[in-house]
Amino acid sequence: MVFYTCHISQKWYNEKCKEVMDMKIDIKAYLNSKELTIYQVSKYSGYGYTTLHKSFNKKQTSATSLNLRDLDALAQSQNKAMWQVLKELEEHYLSDDN
Repeated sequence: MVFYTCHISQKWYNEKCKEVMDMKIDIKAYLNSKELTIYQVSKYSGYGYTTLHKSFNKKQTSATSLNLRDLDALAQSQNKAMWQVLKELEEHYLSDDN
């Protein structure tokens, strides 16, 4: 099984500091913990492998964010709602950009 390294940048608003902070979602860790590959996510969700592979492995920039297609693909591959996947990502797979 092959797993890919990817951190997807997401903007998060910090209520206490009243500022926007860059956070990263560790997709590699998420896929690994769920015992999923990009191929499996593609197969179960119906989204193209190449599209997901490029999205999950693109160069990290401040403009790179988790898009709805990626979230939908992760949700469909596990028979979950997108909000459930997003909640998991927020609670367990976020890290500071610093």
